[in-house]
Amino acid sequence: MQLTTPLWKRLIIWAIVLAGLVMAAPNLFYTRVETRNDAVTAMAKEAAAGNPVTPEQTAALSLWPSWAPSSLVNLGLDLRGGAHLLAEVKLADVYKQRMDALWPEARDALKEVRDATGPIKRVPAPDGTLRITITNAAGVPAALAKVQSLSSNVVSLTGAGQKDLNVVADGQDIVVTLSDAEKAATDNRTMQQSLEIIRRRVDAAGTREPSIQRQGADRILIEVPGIGSAEELKAIIGTTAKLTFNTVVGQGTDKAANPGPGNLLLPASDRPGLYYTVEESPVVTGDDLVDAQPSFDQNGRPAVSFRFDTTGARKFGEYTGAHIGEPFAIVLDKQVISAPTIQSAITGGSGIITGNFTVESSTNLAVLLRAGALPATMSFLEERTVGPELGQDSIDAGKVAAVVGMCAVGLFMLASYGIFGLFADLTLVISMGIIFGILSMIGGTLTLPGIAGLVLTIGTAVDANVLVYERIREELRHAKTPARAIELGYERAMSAIVDANVTTLITAIVLYFFGAGPVRGFAVALGIGIVTSVFAALYVTRLVIEAWFNWRKPKTLIV
Repeated sequence: MQLTTPLWKRLIIWAIVLAGLVMAAPNLFYTRVETRNDAVTAMAKEAAAGNPVTPEQTAALSLWPSWAPSSLVNLGLDLRGGAHLLAEVKLADVYKQRMDALWPEARDALKEVRDATGPIKRVPAPDGTLRITITNAAGVPAALAKVQSLSSNVVSLTGAGQKDLNVVADGQDIVVTLSDAEKAATDNRTMQQSLEIIRRRVDAAGTREPSIQRQGADRILIEVPGIGSAEELKAIIGTTAKLTFNTVVGQGTDKAANPGPGNLLLPASDRPGLYYTVEESPVVTGDDLVDAQPSFDQNGRPAVSFRFDTTGARKFGEYTGAHIGEPFAIVLDKQVISAPTIQSAITGGSGIITGNFTVESSTNLAVLLRAGALPATMSFLEERTVGPELGQDSIDAGKVAAVVGMCAVGLFMLASYGIFGLFADLTLVISMGIIFGILSMIGGTLTLPGIAGLVLTIGTAVDANVLVYERIREELRHAKTPARAIELGYERAMSAIVDANVTTLITAIVLYFFGAGPVRGFAVALGIGIVTSVFAALYVTRLVIEAWFNWRKPKTLIV
């Protein structure tokens, strides 16, 4: 009697094995493939910028064939070295910005009831609170109704049907704050925006596989492998690059001058000792930008060209058309980098920022402006630099642990099951290759806990084989023929194998979704290892045993 698996099933199984091993192969030539991949990325950026390909990049392309798979298992921070930061986002800053932006709207709305309210003014209040004093107490109800009309529905699922502003009267004052529902929605938007902007800035710096995750209500964990130090990472993500275009009220050399209510006194970045008084509320901001590119002005000096979206272009065109002949401040991070005089209406929605730039600084500014401004300031609660030497030590230790684990398991299987143990050892090697192939395909990151997950997988990978072999022994004791014993062994061990591994897989899934950082790395390696080891034990090992059995046709089995 022969053992026969349908041809279509055999083809699928061996196709999966072959695909996994082929995808894993580039990891055997890690440095060469990585150098080639970096060259491809750099060439794409240079091509987008219109720059020629360098000889070094061309040479790097020859290190690995273009037709071969080139995906690699990314090495985590603890293996490659790099920087680790834990940042806290100052969410209260956004509340203040909202109230500052609301004041011009409230002022314009109250003009319609000026006869009832008399003069109005904004008075000092805690951050995140807008307090407006009404001169005529009899006009407070009309003013309250006008300011309340500025509120709108909260844009979130949890705040549906609620208003975004709390507007109350306090004597002759109108007090405006964000509602609790709007604060929750604002916090979520702020964190998502901060995550995206940090990711853009880190990606623009050319680093590999950063890990950027939200932790808790107001914290962000940033881990970037391959970067020099935590200070370098802070320099990349900590630059605010907040661009605004403000009305110039005046200028002078007294840095202690009182700018007046609603105004700011800002220094000129390229003219030390000169200070501009500008209106605090900007005409347009960098949020209205859709593009920013390094360029040169009419004199051939480095500059940054920009383009607004439709809303920004309309605001910019209306303002410049109404203020021809007046200076206009371009403010970057609370410094006036340029204050040109408006010569004519700029209606096209595009312009150029000039200043004391170098080619490098204009390029960096363009990158930051494209990425956008961080919506709130951040403080760094924890920072750590992991040296590449420590990472290499971790890799070496992980290799030793994996080799020792595989050898120990392999010897145990040989001693316990003879040639069947050899088949299990062969499929264990195949299983490890498929694991690395899957990690390469999905762009997975291997961390030190991930190596621990792989070592654990090695130890548990042969469990399914042990269950099958023991079941085959049981069937042989009941005088079953060798072929029938093998068939029944696989059939009757299936349920126990699936039950045992599904529970472990559920644990890995829970660890992934509720864990962070190293815990996730362990969960990914463990989860992939469970799936591949079960596949190898139930299908690959069986095909190997079938091939041997049909070749040797043994009369008895020694399992």
